[in-house]
Amino acid sequence: MPQSIADIEVMGDVSLEEGRTVATVGDYYSLLKPGVMRLSIFTAVIGLVAAPGSIDPVIALAAILAIAVGAGASASLNMWYDADIDTKMERTKDRAVAAGRIPASEALTLGLVLSFLSIFSMAFMVNFVAAALLALTIGYYVLFYTMWLKRKTPQNIVIGGAAGALPPMIGWAAVTGDVSFASLSLFAIIFMWTPPHFWALSLYRAGDYEAAGIPMMPVVAGKKSTRLQIFVYALLLAPTALLPLAFGFVGPIYGVLTVILSAIFIYYAFNIWRMRGEEDAAAKKLFGYSIFYLFAEFLILGLDASGILGFGV
Repeated sequence: MPQSIADIEVMGDVSLEEGRTVATVGDYYSLLKPGVMRLSIFTAVIGLVAAPGSIDPVIALAAILAIAVGAGASASLNMWYDADIDTKMERTKDRAVAAGRIPASEALTLGLVLSFLSIFSMAFMVNFVAAALLALTIGYYVLFYTMWLKRKTPQNIVIGGAAGALPPMIGWAAVTGDVSFASLSLFAIIFMWTPPHFWALSLYRAGDYEAAGIPMMPVVAGKKSTRLQIFVYALLLAPTALLPLAFGFVGPIYGVLTVILSAIFIYYAFNIWRMRGEEDAAAKKLFGYSIFYLFAEFLILGLDASGILGFGV
């Protein structure tokens, strides 16, 4: 995922006698993958806002902080385990662990400590259902996706996408203390969005994944098949994004805007599907739009569910 917040830097680049660069505060901050963390926080906040009932602001803040720390923990553990393949990819070779600025053991320790703190604080300050979902998210992302799926199957993003889809359910559970079909509709949107989003990236980064030995769809099935699957998932995403309307916690404004946003998504996906040898430019457009799409979808959902757009739960 792209990271838009600049890394914090201190004291410039200080080098050891052997030539190895000393890690900066920014390097440790980058271990938490702040771009991914922001997405997790944002969707969790929307889940919290959309949930029926009320929550004490202090407890709500504790829940969001726990989710943020949990996301950072997952990222740190991911960088620890993936350092070997990160060094082989242009997009990731300068990550702090892959580049040798931070020892892998430190990334592992940081990830484990943050995992414990996030789950414990969620259980102690919020509720056990939210804590269980947070533990599931971290475990699923690290143990199931990072350590197994990512290197074993081209369906890694499809199955592994569940980890990134759980934060709004955690936010919902922080308020209600349960899991419902309504909260699962938020999960479903991100779950269906993930494959076309990441496959668009993998189309124009296929060489990176091939060099690292990662069986992404374009590497295993070819770009033609990947283009078709992106289009199919875009078609499936459109009705999935309307599920919150079906469950009744958003109104017609959300429905209308979602139809418009999804139609544009399908248009970009169709352009990829019909391309012959020029899919990179089209893939970059869809990848960029997909980020805007998810942000806009959840922002509209939160505004509508909260009553700001005239509906509310």
